[in-house]
Amino acid sequence: MKKSDTEQEQPGLEENKVPDSQSKRELDRELQELAENERQEEIYYEERRRERHERNLKRKKRQIRNRNLALIITALAVLGGVGYFYREQTGLKDGMETLVAKVRDLVPDKNSGKESKAAEELAKADQSTENPESTEPPESTEKPDINTEEAADSSDSTDIQPESGEGTADDSDETTGNTDDNSEDIAQDESGNMSDEEKTEDNSSDSVNQPEQEAEQEAAQAAAIDLNGVMPQAAAAGAGIIRRQIRHEKKVLTTAKEKAAQYDYDGAISLLQKDNAYVRNVHFQNAAEKFQKKKDKCVAWSPEQVTHIFYHSLIVDTSKAFDGDYKTDGYNQVMTTMDEFNKITQIMYDEGYVMVNLYDLADVDENGKMQAKQVYLPKGKTPFVLSQDDVCYYHSQDGDGIATKLVIDEEGKVRNEYVQDDGSTVVGDYDVVPLIDRFVEEHPDFAYHGHKGIVALTGYNGILGYRTDISYQTRPDDLNDDKKAWLDAHLDFDLDTERAEAKKVADVMKAEGWTFASHTWGHKNMSTVSMERLETDTQNFKENIDPLIGGTDIIIFAFGADINNGGEYTGNEKFEYLKSQGYDYYCNVDSNKYFVQMTDEYFRMGRRNVDGYRMYYNPDMLADLFDVSQVFDPSRPTPVPPMNGG
Repeated sequence: MKKSDTEQEQPGLEENKVPDSQSKRELDRELQELAENERQEEIYYEERRRERHERNLKRKKRQIRNRNLALIITALAVLGGVGYFYREQTGLKDGMETLVAKVRDLVPDKNSGKESKAAEELAKADQSTENPESTEPPESTEKPDINTEEAADSSDSTDIQPESGEGTADDSDETTGNTDDNSEDIAQDESGNMSDEEKTEDNSSDSVNQPEQEAEQEAAQAAAIDLNGVMPQAAAAGAGIIRRQIRHEKKVLTTAKEKAAQYDYDGAISLLQKDNAYVRNVHFQNAAEKFQKKKDKCVAWSPEQVTHIFYHSLIVDTSKAFDGDYKTDGYNQVMTTMDEFNKITQIMYDEGYVMVNLYDLADVDENGKMQAKQVYLPKGKTPFVLSQDDVCYYHSQDGDGIATKLVIDEEGKVRNEYVQDDGSTVVGDYDVVPLIDRFVEEHPDFAYHGHKGIVALTGYNGILGYRTDISYQTRPDDLNDDKKAWLDAHLDFDLDTERAEAKKVADVMKAEGWTFASHTWGHKNMSTVSMERLETDTQNFKENIDPLIGGTDIIIFAFGADINNGGEYTGNEKFEYLKSQGYDYYCNVDSNKYFVQMTDEYFRMGRRNVDGYRMYYNPDMLADLFDVSQVFDPSRPTPVPPMNGG
């Protein structure tokens, strides 16, 4: 493998081992604290729910009593005016007592059996909100110009209405949304009461108008809505608000814990403190304090202390990849089997390795200058960068026991398509991206701030298994045989559809923490390619791939071949062009444990190949990551062919 001029072995970081007994005690203590915190959270949220439920019920009762009082006063005024001008017709000759009796008709006064019904419905409302406690008795409401007995009746009526919902026309408006149109309902009640009075007095002077009055009475009764339905609805609405708030606060706390589990302590603390509940939620405050303490204990890592490893597409079926054809040696040299990859990933996790990306190590500031950053991890954790080359699923790999495409499954997760021996296609986890996704689902602390690997793409066969290159549509004269054969087998090919599907997968991958990089459109050796070809290749990438992945400022050189041999890029013509096209991060292949070079203009990093060649010939170069003897696939043919036939 090509080495940089800066190849030097730097001393490894000291490992900080903690005695097993001490670790066990600390783990037990943390588990006990977690259990106690969870119990306290449940108690806290239950108390909050009860308090809010009681406050909501009391507020609703007061509102309904106030509406009823306003209705009675309005009715008094209306009936007073009507009684004055139509006292002969309405029979209001005997003074205010008769008027008060009329007003009482506006309020439900047939309470027999309704108190028990109200209590029953309120109990149901309480049960629906999971609150076993009873509410306080409502406050008494004074009625002006009403004698003691009548006031008691009215007070009873209004007390029952908030609890069980016995209705007035006012609550008909609330139910239908017409809360401002109370006068119409009052008029309807008034009409109905006048008809009742005429019936009880048996006044035959207006018998001609009786059909009209009966019709009006029926209309008034139809319009009246039983207030009994209001209180349970109000209780349910209040309970819904409480439940939503509790769910919101639990979700915020859960999200904060998830961020902290991936070492994003600042993000977790900010999420809690920005929430309105922070000032009163002791669990938010305790969690923020705990996260800050964990951050304060973290160890800072500079970019020069971070290693970078990479893979190609994984071999799922070794019998197909190592079948003795002309591709067998290449697969054996530069690829890794799925079994080897899974073992390596588990071992590295067990050893405390954590994935970071290039943006965690350095970033461009507001002045356009590259600035180094630090990664903060708990003691015993070690950052590393992961990347995968050629995630395009080339035609040449068909039938060789390698996945054929990345897809989104019914759950919205990234998976692979894989063609089985019988020709059927199955969906599952058969390559680096979905395997890492599943691993992080089980072990979220393997991904720093949720960041995963870098996916390096070429474009001549499309990306991610989709045939997205323009040549599939234009069919130029130099179209190769693989493309022709694929097009002949897919007569329904549509470029826009392929691109849309590829973009959908890329968007989900980015949301899941993956980053994209250019591997050059045509897999070109950038150390030897002419400037003209370099420019053409770069434009092909920008036209055919950038729109699908949202652009990239990372270039991972094909073949690991850098544009120079390790010195700074300053004055390099190829660099100046690539920089002008927006590339700030450059990665080659380097057998050293660490290689980082940074100036104001760029960040440059070496990558270590984890493949058959390196595991077979230089297992010691990977000893800091894993023990090769524990992962080497016995189905891999040996000896692994040397590079360049050497």
